Amino acid sequence: MTQSRTIVVTGASRGIGATIALELARRGYTVACLTRKGTGPEVAVPTELAPRLVNARCDVNDEASVKQALVTVAAQTGAIHGLVNNAGIHLDGPSDKLTLDVYNQVMSTNATAVFTACREAYPHLVKAGGGIIVNIGSFFDKVGVKRNVAYCASKAAVGAITRCLAVEWASKNIRVLDVAPGYIETDLNRDAFKGPLREFLAKRIPGGKHGTPQDIAKLVAAIFGEDIPFLNGETIYIDGGQGMAH
Repeated sequence: MTQSRTIVVTGASRGIGATIALELARRGYTVACLTRKGTGPEVAVPTELAPRLVNARCDVNDEASVKQALVTVAAQTGAIHGLVNNAGIHLDGPSDKLTLDVYNQVMSTNATAVFTACREAYPHLVKAGGGIIVNIGSFFDKVGVKRNVAYCASKAAVGAITRCLAVEWASKNIRVLDVAPGYIETDLNRDAFKGPLREFLAKRIPGGKHGTPQDIAKLVAAIFGEDIPFLNGETIYIDGGQGMAH
């Protein structure tokens, strides 16, 4: 893919989303950063990358907002060639006391919104002659985690959405993949990685270390940069081997 190509990233304000956006811009893409505020990454943006970022306001839980954001981006950049569904939330709690409001909020943001963005991006990708969608899932999609029934279910749904759309849209030269991270330390959760959690992960992850946003960003950027036609519908786990370690 060349410098003229535009990739949309949802939830690009901070954390993994902002890192993905900056990594893609660093590799020459035009990156549309979709955030609630519409002001782009809330991190230091290198001067040379700023011209490659296009900011748009978007609430991923609002169909009309998603549709309008993509229309705005396409009009501003000329076309949309890729989408990264990164926006998400993590709310936990004991399952016997978890309210449907909380459960539905997690499912809406982490799963339904992924489908919505894919659906609204579809006509733009078809018009561009095809493209790539990368959904950000989680290795929680295949493990049982206490207090995380909604989050785990939502990320399992991301894998299912990815597989179904990959099969359905392959004839349009649209490929859909699920990148499923393990434990990633970001500016949003840094405090949680202090103390017991860090010690726990040092024992559970074969390499003894958790991941960084840059790990995820490099994988996502490689998917777009290498553009491997036969890679489609898969969930790619990037968890340091934790999900398979026993």
